[in-house]
Amino acid sequence: MPENKKPAKNTSASANNKKSATKRKKGASQAVAANKSAELQPAQEFSLEYAPAPESTSIVDIKSEYGLFINNEFRPAEIEEPITTINPATGDKLSQVAKASKGDVDAAVKAARHAYENVWGPMPAANRAKYIYRIARLLQERAREFAVLETMDGGKPIKESRDVDIPLAAAHFFHHAGWADKLDYAFAGKTAHPIGVIGQIIPWNFPLLMLAWKIAPALAGGNTIVIKPAETTPLSALLFTEIIRDADLPEGVVNILTGDGESGAEIVNHPDIDKLAFTGSTQVGREIQRASLNRNNHHLTLELGGKAANIVFEDAAIDQCVEGIVNGIYFNQGQVCCAGSRLLVQETVADIVIDKLKRRMSTLRVGNPLDKNTDIGAINSASQLAKISELVEAGVAEGAELYQPQCNLPNEGYFFAPSLFTGVSQSHRIATEEIFGPVLSVLTFRTAEEAVEKANNTAYGLSAGIWTEKGSRILWMADQMKAGVVWGNTFNRFDPASPFGGYKESGFGREGGRQGLLSYVNLS
Repeated sequence: MPENKKPAKNTSASANNKKSATKRKKGASQAVAANKSAELQPAQEFSLEYAPAPESTSIVDIKSEYGLFINNEFRPAEIEEPITTINPATGDKLSQVAKASKGDVDAAVKAARHAYENVWGPMPAANRAKYIYRIARLLQERAREFAVLETMDGGKPIKESRDVDIPLAAAHFFHHAGWADKLDYAFAGKTAHPIGVIGQIIPWNFPLLMLAWKIAPALAGGNTIVIKPAETTPLSALLFTEIIRDADLPEGVVNILTGDGESGAEIVNHPDIDKLAFTGSTQVGREIQRASLNRNNHHLTLELGGKAANIVFEDAAIDQCVEGIVNGIYFNQGQVCCAGSRLLVQETVADIVIDKLKRRMSTLRVGNPLDKNTDIGAINSASQLAKISELVEAGVAEGAELYQPQCNLPNEGYFFAPSLFTGVSQSHRIATEEIFGPVLSVLTFRTAEEAVEKANNTAYGLSAGIWTEKGSRILWMADQMKAGVVWGNTFNRFDPASPFGGYKESGFGREGGRQGLLSYVNLS
């Protein structure tokens, strides 16, 4: 991100201030008044000159077509209905991937069952740990390649893929490698047993990271896996098959099936899958939960949508919280389930926060995701772009005031400017529906109790952020908030040792930490 230039030091003023304490006090008061006046001035648009620094794509070898990965080998799908995956920043075709049918899912589940009963399940936990550790090291060695591919397939800025997604994915495998032979000591003296064959379905916003969130704890628990990546972002999962082979993971332990919603439904409904883990939309999560009602032996975890509140109190460090707000909503184009899409600001500092936020938004660069200078990349798909546009139009129609900084969007691909709504009421669609885009709605509050009431006024309960200098207030607020994750004076911070998950329509179950491991074992 560009650095803000500091004003030149006023040396004559400094000299005069040394003359007397009275003059120092007077000068300081004038400076505060001048700063406050400047803060309240309307944000001005300006452009930034910079040299593009695109990442090379030559290190990525994308095959023209891919089959289904079952028993450590690619095989063609039963039905020839390939799915085309494209680069959302350009609209160019990247590859064609197979669509798994019922027969393909059955073959993958049988391979996973055989591996579970004969190889992976009986294997000493210390040996399983070595495989998981090897996967982590191989991911590190090929981090740049995975980062470039993730950006090409999903549209997120390369600096996010490079500095967040891939390192965190490797960290999850390292973390769970350490847990594999310690599970019997993790849950109050109880013995941990594998569940069996795990069906996993992951979303398109963090393809490789969500794969790691799902696969790493399942392997540590002694389970085998059938996993389906999202239809629009399958390529990093398909490249991960090379990691599986290079790590010499036994055949059938991890099976990767590409496909669409129908393929996912076949995994959900397969009778020989012992547990389902899904990350995605609340609507699909409801359907999966309904499908699981008649299966009493079926373990289920759901990590669904969110409408997080980012709450700013008048005593907060304003410049710091503005950066946190930007990170909370514009990271990955706002396509984050825990995105801070509702900004609640205490009335006394609302004008200052909004003005500074507009100024910061005007410095964000929208464009080529492979450019290391880009802050906001491409929206994942045409359908997602249409959804974002429709909800923004609804916000304007309902009377909210829209601000978008001047920025030249690329002529090709799917892009949307960073957006800010003021004058938002709690009944507006933009304040209640998950937009999953770079769109922030601002509301105000007077007291901490009012902030809690407004923050909890949502069907979701995944995350929240609180900005204040009072630690006691953060703890009190966190206790009152109906959210699975509450950040204090930061936002979007993740660690494999920390559990993540939500309440209400944000799902149930946890991923990461001991709590996440618990969902992949049976205790006795």
